[in-house]
Amino acid sequence: CGCKNLIYKEDMEANQKVCPKCGAHHKLTCRERFETFFDNKEFLLIKTPLPKDDPLNFEDKKKYTDRLKSARKLTGQDDAILIAKGKVQNINMVVGAQDFRFIGGSFGAASGEAFIAGAQHAIENKIPYVFFSCSGGQRMMESSIALMQMSRTTLAVNELKKNNIPYIVVLTNPTTGGVTASWAMLGDVILAEKGSVVGFAGRRVIQDTVREKLPSDFQTAEYVRDHGFIDLVIERKYLNSTIGSLLNVLLKKAEAQVKSESFNEAEINKSIQSAS
Repeated sequence: CGCKNLIYKEDMEANQKVCPKCGAHHKLTCRERFETFFDNKEFLLIKTPLPKDDPLNFEDKKKYTDRLKSARKLTGQDDAILIAKGKVQNINMVVGAQDFRFIGGSFGAASGEAFIAGAQHAIENKIPYVFFSCSGGQRMMESSIALMQMSRTTLAVNELKKNNIPYIVVLTNPTTGGVTASWAMLGDVILAEKGSVVGFAGRRVIQDTVREKLPSDFQTAEYVRDHGFIDLVIERKYLNSTIGSLLNVLLKKAEAQVKSESFNEAEINKSIQSAS
């Protein structure tokens, strides 16, 4: 661990990959995230669309297609995002997660399609949508195609809100770039894991721009919370129970709102009929 203590792998995994010595939250794969979050580790992956690889024939020090092959072999998944459905505190929901090992969890066309597919599934089934961010930002190998996913995912979040579907985001380490500038900061409730890096531009870029020394805790989840951008910083082991409690409140509020709208519509129709 970064605290210089040697931790047995079995002890780390038994503690949801949180260091028992210093409390550092280590990164999880998508499947590990689902196992730690869903009730009884039970979940079902949702198949999402996969656009054509490498639409720009991009190459820098290495071909983009080769990077994709390496990332897929390493992670065992088609892209950085996986979408699953299951229960949390006995509440049915759709959950998305990002794997940082897949080209830094970068967000491209396939990620956008996966995010939108998850939102559509949540709307069609009238169940909450929870997303765990872990990303360096938009995937520059796809240029503007990756950047346009920022507006597409924002529109998807707007559709969730129009349909009164609760949307909760959990920011994990790190959450930066275009992900922070779009769907990651649009949750009805925004949570973050303890000690996560949350920001847009890098610390050194900001420091060189403002030419001032930044606080030591700058861009930590706790710093961002204290400045009003995050609702709650929480330890990983409490995510299941906390989000379950939050969704119980949000679902009751949404149900009450639907009943109120139905009552108002009935009253309007009654008034129209009386007037005619």
